[in-house]
Amino acid sequence: MSHIELRCPKCGITRPADMSAEACRDCGSPMDVGYLATRDTKGDTAPSPVHETSARVTLGEGNTPCVILNTIGGRLPLGRLRAKLEFLNPTGSFKDRGTATMLSVAGERGVTELVEDSSGNAGASVSAYAARAGIKAHIFVPADAPEAKLRQIRAYGTEVHPIAGPREAVTAAAIAYAQQNALVYASHMLSPYFAEGTKTFAYEVVEQLEDDLPGHVVFPVGNGSLLIGAFNGFNELLASGRIEKIPRLHCVQSRNVMPLVAAFNGQKWGPEDAAKTVAGGISIAAPSRQWQILEILRLTGGSAVAVEESSILKFQRDLAEDEGIFAEPTSAAAFAGLEILVDQDIIQQGDDVLVPATGFGLKDEPPPSS
Repeated sequence: MSHIELRCPKCGITRPADMSAEACRDCGSPMDVGYLATRDTKGDTAPSPVHETSARVTLGEGNTPCVILNTIGGRLPLGRLRAKLEFLNPTGSFKDRGTATMLSVAGERGVTELVEDSSGNAGASVSAYAARAGIKAHIFVPADAPEAKLRQIRAYGTEVHPIAGPREAVTAAAIAYAQQNALVYASHMLSPYFAEGTKTFAYEVVEQLEDDLPGHVVFPVGNGSLLIGAFNGFNELLASGRIEKIPRLHCVQSRNVMPLVAAFNGQKWGPEDAAKTVAGGISIAAPSRQWQILEILRLTGGSAVAVEESSILKFQRDLAEDEGIFAEPTSAAAFAGLEILVDQDIIQQGDDVLVPATGFGLKDEPPPSS
């Protein structure tokens, strides 16, 4: 008997666990993993949807370090600014946390071929873990995705399907291909198992920082899987008594693609207003879990801000030149947003802040200086 089911986080409807990325049949929300029974971990270890430890597909993901950024933190100025170096995961981004769980469940359920769509990092991650698990992967990508990311995806022997047009066209093509060929659509945007895997971020933060938890965590957000997973993890740790309070969680987007910022702040914005951004990892004009992200921001006292392209590139340079951290533009966007949050006094001088550096700079190199 399985110890999990799929539950709608919006209306509570449940159904037996499977590999379907199908949304709730009642309200249309993406589903989450629900536990029917868990072993007593006293809040130390995140519960897992994987039934047998031997079925885990892993490349050694997680346990990424938190490092203090003295120069940028002092410039803002903050009490303590830390970066959690998520780009030190096996394929160079935080996505490995979610992929490891999603592919472990897929392998356990006998999946031999799957489909995913990604602007880069998730595609590389799913490709690597699928290769590890002996599963054939089809990755649908934007035709203009960064070549560095496409090279990485292809390196794992994946079949790559470039699709012209907006990001939403890539998703539509992937879904159609999966349906036409009766394959599993292993979507990092919709899969309940992917979101479940990112919870380990919160568990590690608590383990690493113990009684010195930050008051704020600032995320670059596209589909929001890391923010959602972090919140769920912190919430479990709060319920177990391991922590007394959840940090305030904040969302940063590019001003060129800002559906969450607009919705949270009551601004007018639609997918037709989207423009190309250097922060390709958060270039999502219609997030599938938008309501869930907005609810998390409200529950934690968080906020949502948009940043200019020039500010993203400035912080990418500052992170490298002042702190020795070469992060991709998507990661740098969160630091640009942090500056705005401090300027707006949402995060106050002297506060402790954590920012995940979500992806490595070599995966999405900056444009040459003019």
